[in-house]
Amino acid sequence: MKRVAISQSNYIPWKGYFDMIAAVDEFILYDDMQYTRRDWRNRNKIKTPHGTQWLTVPVEVKGKYTQKICETEIHGDQWRSEHWKSIALNYRKATCFRETAAWLEPLYQGGQRMLSDLNRDFLIAICERLGIKTKIGVSMDFDLIDGRTERLADLAVKAGGTEYVSGPAAKTYVEPEVFDRYGLELTWFDYDGYAEYPQLWGDFEHGVSIIDVLMNCGSNSRAMLRN
Repeated sequence: MKRVAISQSNYIPWKGYFDMIAAVDEFILYDDMQYTRRDWRNRNKIKTPHGTQWLTVPVEVKGKYTQKICETEIHGDQWRSEHWKSIALNYRKATCFRETAAWLEPLYQGGQRMLSDLNRDFLIAICERLGIKTKIGVSMDFDLIDGRTERLADLAVKAGGTEYVSGPAAKTYVEPEVFDRYGLELTWFDYDGYAEYPQLWGDFEHGVSIIDVLMNCGSNSRAMLRN
């Protein structure tokens, strides 16, 4: 049995994203999909004394209304120092700031020009810190067919999957019978039941970047996931 999950890449995603990665044998970044503005592809949230704050990677979008995520270019480099400055400012009092900063800050000195490359580099580095050994694939390495659900099922089969793990939001558009036709078991991932951990700045907030977990829990961050 091989469990496969397929999802668009996100910038420094929340813990649930990594929990799904840890729950499967192969996680495929689905960046052949159209880039969507004001979404998680190029931004995420951290905690601050004044509430949550967005960290947004600027990308080239003018006149590129139908570009794919894998075709989306990053605009400039100034954001790199700005993002790190915001992270350092708001997490410098966190218990594990120093140990996390030692490997996280250098990631902001990379030279990626494409959003997909940036997201994948951060994803792989964070998985390593969390001890997640799941294979990370990319949809661009496969021949994709037409059809929203058919494409997902076919991609999972081409990756050798026997079980497809999907986020619950996909219930609004995924056709379960298609997975039956492909001989795949369809499983819905559950994001409920996460434990709280020592967190800075007011009421506990689950839906922030995994950076928050790493800064506050360090080497114990994997314990904050359920898989």
